[in-house]
Amino acid sequence: MITYKKAKLNQICSMQTLVKKEIESGIILPRSDDEIATNIRSYTLAFNDDELVGYSALHIHAPNLAEVRSLIIKNSCRGLGIGSGLVRELLKEAKSLEIKQVFTLTYQKSFFENLGFEEISKEKLPAQKIWADCIKCKHFPVCNEIALIYYP
Repeated sequence: MITYKKAKLNQICSMQTLVKKEIESGIILPRSDDEIATNIRSYTLAFNDDELVGYSALHIHAPNLAEVRSLIIKNSCRGLGIGSGLVRELLKEAKSLEIKQVFTLTYQKSFFENLGFEEISKEKLPAQKIWADCIKCKHFPVCNEIALIYYP
């Protein structure tokens, strides 16, 4: 049975281990332990019994704008609905915070479209997103990610 819980500081090492291969391949941006700690309240973790099998973050950019980012699911657990469950948890959180728009940058367009996200132009994203996060990416400035948005 999959359960979803807010992250705790003592789980950062497990989170870093889970995401390591995706960072190496350039799918997910690297985040230092300090950066994760600073933003720990934005992370929701998925557990199968006591095993960490995935996580994602709802990063708030402005009073009406947040981002689903750092979505990772353990390879052996993909296709089981864990990612969808995580995103739904984050969208519930966004709604409870009265956030009007939630975006994501992804290579998995259809996954997010199946959850109600719509494709938008990357030019519509806030400039601080591009300069604060994208500049860290090994693919910058040639980005193949797709921007999508959801209205809770």
